[in-house]
Amino acid sequence: MSTKIYHNPRCSKSRKTLQLLEENGVEPEIIEYLKTPPSKSELKAILQALDMNPRDLMRKGEAEYKENNLADESLSNDQLIDAMLKHPKLIERPIVVTPENKFALGRPPENVLDII
Repeated sequence: MSTKIYHNPRCSKSRKTLQLLEENGVEPEIIEYLKTPPSKSELKAILQALDMNPRDLMRKGEAEYKENNLADESLSNDQLIDAMLKHPKLIERPIVVTPENKFALGRPPENVLDII
């Protein structure tokens, strides 16, 4: 298994994180998660490894967040995860996973330096 980056090439933080990885000799497998979202089990594993709940990993400024009333506190974690899978744009990015199962959210991009 190689290092993976859940990447959005249109996002400056995601591009900077990818650049930092490459500058440090890491050639990651690039997963454009808007085209190929993680499975439900993968997303749950990511959340657990990052020690986050689904709302922590959601982009709350996206229209889909408001349109689907995802600020509703009564929604369960599973409902939030399902919304993230249905609308992958809601998933905060970039997420880097190493072969040793170390995870980091590249916000700021320098966070990934702790796991490589």
